[in-house]
Amino acid sequence: MITRPNLFKAIAVSAALLGLSACSGYRPAPANFHEVINQPYLLDAGDQVRVTVFDQGDLSNSYNVDQSGYISFPLVGAVAARGRTVQQLEGDIAQKLRNGFLRDPDVSVEVANYRTLFVMGEVGSSGQYAYRPGMTVQMAVAAAGGFSSRANQSNVDITRQINGEVMTGRVIITDPVMPGDTIYVRERIF
Repeated sequence: MITRPNLFKAIAVSAALLGLSACSGYRPAPANFHEVINQPYLLDAGDQVRVTVFDQGDLSNSYNVDQSGYISFPLVGAVAARGRTVQQLEGDIAQKLRNGFLRDPDVSVEVANYRTLFVMGEVGSSGQYAYRPGMTVQMAVAAAGGFSSRANQSNVDITRQINGEVMTGRVIITDPVMPGDTIYVRERIF
């Protein structure tokens, strides 16, 4: 027969074990997870850039970064964009145009549309959403229809590609997000 004090001990041990098992999936964000936010933006597949070549209206247009990481630019062909900043891409296009096409090209590049981010888990409508500069986790969740009634509303897991390596970390909902991030909202325990 189980006595009342033993019953309380068994419940306490069970609750402690349940709490420990819930923490076993915890993955704090790696150190460079937040550092990448303050570094210059690197282009990747899915981004769209607006290239302006001054006094060359036929060359000025918006170009998509394809799955291979290139843009197809008139006269010069494929130009590598993946892993490059917009300033580096400006220099590459200008250099290619100098090679037999224009004497002194003045090129400007800016991001017209960022690649999308993904919101999954305990939200109103999981899916793919447009990224906007300055966007936080909370804004991304709002775009996805808000938290479900079962959602853990204090922190989420974000999967992000940093320097070619895919990393996952747990962050609070006021943290900034980046284009291409996958945000996963977990179900709360209690």
